[in-house]
Amino acid sequence: MKKSIIFSIIFLFIFTLTLRAADQSALKIQDNDFFIGDSQAPITIIEYASMSCSHCADFHNGVLNEIKSEYIDTGKVRFVFRDFPFNYPALAGSMMMRCIPNEVRYDYMSALYKLQKSWVFRDNSKTKAELYKIMQSGGMTLDEFNECLSDTNIENDLLEGVMNAQREFNIRSTPTFIINGVLYSGNKNIKEFRQIIDKILSQ
Repeated sequence: MKKSIIFSIIFLFIFTLTLRAADQSALKIQDNDFFIGDSQAPITIIEYASMSCSHCADFHNGVLNEIKSEYIDTGKVRFVFRDFPFNYPALAGSMMMRCIPNEVRYDYMSALYKLQKSWVFRDNSKTKAELYKIMQSGGMTLDEFNECLSDTNIENDLLEGVMNAQREFNIRSTPTFIINGVLYSGNKNIKEFRQIIDKILSQ
């Protein structure tokens, strides 16, 4: 499914979701947000990512590990993961993450980014088959997989999140980071993150 099709689907929901979206700031951490780190940390980083995005995979497979050890595990940063799917593989991957327990979600997400090239394809049926193999290895049955992938409530919630991000921050690319309310587009190395985070911590 191409970007244009995904965005067409998104705009089909605009009339039913706009009222809800207008009442919620994307900066507000919602009950269904998934995050790691101390909820009372002085810095909140919100990441908008597409699970099929190679730049997002680069971030998750490298820089995030350094941020986690230096700032998240030490109580300085709360890191919030938000989905911004651009195509069918990204949407399918994000839906899978909503169907597993939060205590293992970070590990599954990390695995999907590490294995991105093995399950993200232009052929949707191939994407689905390869994604199931990964989820099956973690114990998910075929019935559970199909039920998750056909859950319209999960799909609508994901698309609403995309709409909120576009409406409030005009986000058009991934990864995009919002650090204590300030938007930063594109992947960044650990040195750039250190400069941003350390400056906030010193204030």
